[in-house]
Amino acid sequence: MLSNKFQEFYRYKITYSISIIISLFYLYISLVTGNFIDITSKELATNGAIFAPMVILENEWYRVLLSMFLHGGLTHFALNTISLILVGRAFENYFSPWEYISIYFITGIAGGVISIYFHPLSVIVGASGAIFGVFGGLVGFFVAHKNALGSEFKEIMSSVGMILGFNLAIGLVFPTIDMVAHIVGVIIGFMAGYLSINSKLFWIFNVVLGISIYYFSTLVLTKELLIPLLN
Repeated sequence: MLSNKFQEFYRYKITYSISIIISLFYLYISLVTGNFIDITSKELATNGAIFAPMVILENEWYRVLLSMFLHGGLTHFALNTISLILVGRAFENYFSPWEYISIYFITGIAGGVISIYFHPLSVIVGASGAIFGVFGGLVGFFVAHKNALGSEFKEIMSSVGMILGFNLAIGLVFPTIDMVAHIVGVIIGFMAGYLSINSKLFWIFNVVLGISIYYFSTLVLTKELLIPLLN
């Protein structure tokens, strides 16, 4: 029994490892704040969430990465962790560990950076941008292999459409959810997943995207938001 559990963990090691890290972060912030159910924006900002004045004025860019492991409450944490396990395990069947890690982090970081541009005074946390990136990557992979899938392709896309529609509906019902990160994540993830049919193109895309994110962060964000934030 224990051997079977270990085999399952090893098969989906990236998904379960990220889920464990997210869980440990939530446990940590719950202990630090003394609140397990809902964590305030101030407490999140103090503990590493994205908040443009701190990111740009204090040069605390590490928050873009750290915020991917933080969540604003038990419901937020539970929904994202469950979604990651469901989507991530499916994703891990088709992508290598390094492809998974690449898509997860580059979509999560891109979502966080673009969110700063659109919501400069909001406190931003959550793994949903990266999770949508993984989801988009899975869709891109299926589209790239639609001929091989044959009649199964329509069935898969129908299920994908329902899942995507459900998640977008949740974002509309709960206005505090950052839809920008979701949209950025799913678009970039789709492109990366589609390009995964050619390993060279996949990694070129990731390198170019990484460089673009860097320059957008250091030039565009700083130029556009520095003066307004100082005022």
